[in-house]
Amino acid sequence: MPRAAAPAAFSRLPVLPISVGMESNVRWPMNSPDGVLLVALALALLALGFGLLYWRQRRHGQRLAASLERLTTRFDETQVQELPGIVNRAQFDEALDAAVAECDQGRGELTVMFMNIDNFNTVNDSHGYEAGDAVIAAIADRVTHSAGAAVTVARMGADEFLLLVPKDVRAAGALAMKLVREVAQPMRVAGRQQVTLGCSIGLASYPRDGARPRLVGHASSAMRCVKLAGGSDYMVFEPRMAADTRDQAELLHDLRHAVANGELELYYQPKLRANGLRVSSAEALLRWHHPVRGLVSPDVFIPIAERYGLIRAIGHWVIEEACRQAAEWRDSGLRMRVAINVSASQLRADDFVDRLAAVLKSHRLKPGRFTCEITESVAMEDTQATQRAFERLRHAGVRVSIDDFGVGQASLSYLRRLPAAELKIDGSFVRDLDQCAEARSIIEAVVRLAHALKLRVVAEGVETEAQAELLIQLGCDELQGYLFAKPMPARAVMVWARDQADQPRPAVIDSLFRDTAPTPASE
Repeated sequence: MPRAAAPAAFSRLPVLPISVGMESNVRWPMNSPDGVLLVALALALLALGFGLLYWRQRRHGQRLAASLERLTTRFDETQVQELPGIVNRAQFDEALDAAVAECDQGRGELTVMFMNIDNFNTVNDSHGYEAGDAVIAAIADRVTHSAGAAVTVARMGADEFLLLVPKDVRAAGALAMKLVREVAQPMRVAGRQQVTLGCSIGLASYPRDGARPRLVGHASSAMRCVKLAGGSDYMVFEPRMAADTRDQAELLHDLRHAVANGELELYYQPKLRANGLRVSSAEALLRWHHPVRGLVSPDVFIPIAERYGLIRAIGHWVIEEACRQAAEWRDSGLRMRVAINVSASQLRADDFVDRLAAVLKSHRLKPGRFTCEITESVAMEDTQATQRAFERLRHAGVRVSIDDFGVGQASLSYLRRLPAAELKIDGSFVRDLDQCAEARSIIEAVVRLAHALKLRVVAEGVETEAQAELLIQLGCDELQGYLFAKPMPARAVMVWARDQADQPRPAVIDSLFRDTAPTPASE
């Protein structure tokens, strides 16, 4: 049988004569001193290579093991971080089992309280995690002292506590109200700046609100209802809350996919200059067209998005879509300033201003033609993150509007330092304007304050001619409301604007349809 030809690479190797058994007589280089030395050297190098590889892998494994041990130790230390008067979850469950057994023997009632610290992430974001730990320790001290020795307190997570109160729901409700007031007391962070936090508390009692395994879940459902209502309060569990929780879970699941499925849309509501009642800008308002539920109100899904960390992703989409639409209008001849609403979570994000500037640049939009509306409560947060965001917005050239002005607790000294271009009066004052002298006095005072600070004033929620006339008399610079136009899809804005331009008294500024320089930010 013919022998197969050796591969070319092997054909170039030297023949190694060896002796196989007694019948073979093949040449082998170890018959010479040089050959023995060569083979010995090759074997030594091979052994050295394997040794180095083994040593390197072993050292790498040791380093990984040491790192894992350090991380595990640190995690365990974090998990079991002791706070005076606070037990862990296992100890809480044991106490709850014992208390339930007492109740089953007819010895009274018990109440489980689920407490969550409102907006605790702002402390970590603005002051660091060490400051956050100090704040939690201070809150834990307030809770244990207010609750007393008879109440078992456990820490559930970074900003959540469980309390076992050996009393009925009425007595526990009085304690919950006391805790809400105690937590709301200002505290110092890192010995310098004061912060004020709130807490949301849900209550569920045994045996009134179900079996022992459901108590914590029911208390948590009540706490979430407090969150959705604005926080800093307490609620007692009701059966409908469990259904609401399931409904919110379904909405959350659908909301995660709403952007990818094209269910979100921006509507735009025009703003008119008080002098001449002609349109100069539009506010972008988010809408969710659910495939089954139909139009879902922002009042329903925005709180869910904020609680479960979806608001930044949705906010990024709003920025991109609003800029894309503004560029499309510009290319079609309609030049109009666009405003978007910015959440607290977005504002605190390190990349928010950079992302906004990049999107504006990609669509060739001038920053001065774009407005970020930020609520008064968020704008007045005297934190490093908020101040840094405002300063970066100013450097980027983006206009800032303080929205819902008048409903919070604005500090005049802090307002002077904000790089804002306008104040937007909350619609609740406009609603009573033509019937309430106090509302007129408030709006007049706000207008004078804003103009003294060289800020423009926008009044929203204008629905009647009487309201519009009074706002113009009081000196408002811009008006917005159903009297002039309801929020409309982007495709309808161009049609509406051109239709208004053809009227005998056009409501659209002429320059919006001309290729002219943008209106200065001060106008």
